[in-house]
Amino acid sequence: MHSNHNTFPGLSSLFSFFKRAIKGEQQDYTEGSIRKALFMLAIPMILEMVMESVFAIVDIFFVGKLGKEAVSTVGLIESVMAIVYSIGIGLSMAAAAMVSRRIGEKNNKEAGKAGMQAVLIAVMLSVPISVTGLLFSSNILRLMGASTEVVKVGASYARIMFGFNIVIILLFLINGIFRGAGDAAIAMRSLWIANSCNIILCPVLIYGIGPLHGFGLTGAAMATAIGRGIGVCYQLYHLFNGKKIIRFRLQQLAPDLKIIKSLLLISWTATFQFLIASASWIILARIVARFGSASIAGYTVALRVIMFFILPAWGMSNAAATLVGQNLGAGKPERAEQSVWKTARYNAIFMIFVSLLVLIFSKYIIGFMNNDEEVEMIASKALRIMSFGYIFFGVGMVINSSFNGAGDSKTPTWINLFGFWAFQIPLAYLLAITFKLGPTGVFFAIIITEALITTAGIIIFRMGKWKLIKI
Repeated sequence: MHSNHNTFPGLSSLFSFFKRAIKGEQQDYTEGSIRKALFMLAIPMILEMVMESVFAIVDIFFVGKLGKEAVSTVGLIESVMAIVYSIGIGLSMAAAAMVSRRIGEKNNKEAGKAGMQAVLIAVMLSVPISVTGLLFSSNILRLMGASTEVVKVGASYARIMFGFNIVIILLFLINGIFRGAGDAAIAMRSLWIANSCNIILCPVLIYGIGPLHGFGLTGAAMATAIGRGIGVCYQLYHLFNGKKIIRFRLQQLAPDLKIIKSLLLISWTATFQFLIASASWIILARIVARFGSASIAGYTVALRVIMFFILPAWGMSNAAATLVGQNLGAGKPERAEQSVWKTARYNAIFMIFVSLLVLIFSKYIIGFMNNDEEVEMIASKALRIMSFGYIFFGVGMVINSSFNGAGDSKTPTWINLFGFWAFQIPLAYLLAITFKLGPTGVFFAIIITEALITTAGIIIFRMGKWKLIKI
């Protein structure tokens, strides 16, 4: 790659790139400097993910004041809601892969049609989840090992979260469509709007304001549903108004079985890929729950903090996925591969910085979010141990996203299946229960597994079969 200095001549140029990235200028990501393309895509994607993580932190911050039963409820329901997130993420990855290919081929109309078919699938999938959640929320909590007190506190929270799962799925999916089209700035703005509404509504609906009485933990779920719903309305407005690179038309809602089949083929493995990971987190939460409410609350708080720091790296990974899809669509597999290695390098550097930050300040970070001494001790320990695996989290994400961006969702699914189920869960059980290390054993199992999964991903990626996938 020649004349790198032309890409970033100076600070003022950096600032203008930043402004253009936030504004969302339309451009061709299959030409010119890879570093610039990565920068233009990654900035809004990172800011989008930062907002997603602020969302998680805000929720736990306000809920934390309601006591450890409330925090336990959120932890347990989040573990089960991971199924909903997995469907949203799986569908969004399939849509992003297909949309980015069509955009790379310069076929914008077909890109819009692929996106619309994905929305159709999302609506059909969300209905049975809503019904199940509305009818069986208490049973789901009991199944997760919640105490009677937690079931009493958390049943209505669970009902709202499951009942309004469509807004969660659509927010993920439509942002995937925008990212695939290379319009990361709109994806960023829709999340910012959704989460700003949540931040404002959370304290109001939990504690009340003036004559309005608070709804306690139920208020947290209401704030989430309303905030995300507003974000989805904003997304749909931009998809239908026709001023963006990708545009929806109502006639595209007519089912196209060929596109639906292709989307389902990618998305079910992508969903399964995240379900494998999420279900393993559920099992880990179940193992930690054996050691009492403080342990599961500490684990929940630590995971939220980790997500806060990891989501920017996920933003970078999403940029790599878009570049892979568009460049494969344009018939440039070598450029696609170069994009991945560059992104992996930047993510590794970022995660080393995060590891140091967490190692030094873990006590203060947890202290800000929780005032229970026992919870704080467990959460700080979890953060410090897992910080040693951050670099693997960062690089592994890029490799995984790149397979998915190419439409090869099967490879990371197999890696996850082996890594999480054949290795991580037995190891966590062995360390925590057989060797009596308690929650600490689970934390060690997490970082050992991440190192293994990332190494396997790099080896398979280098073989290059992902370049031959047709979608």
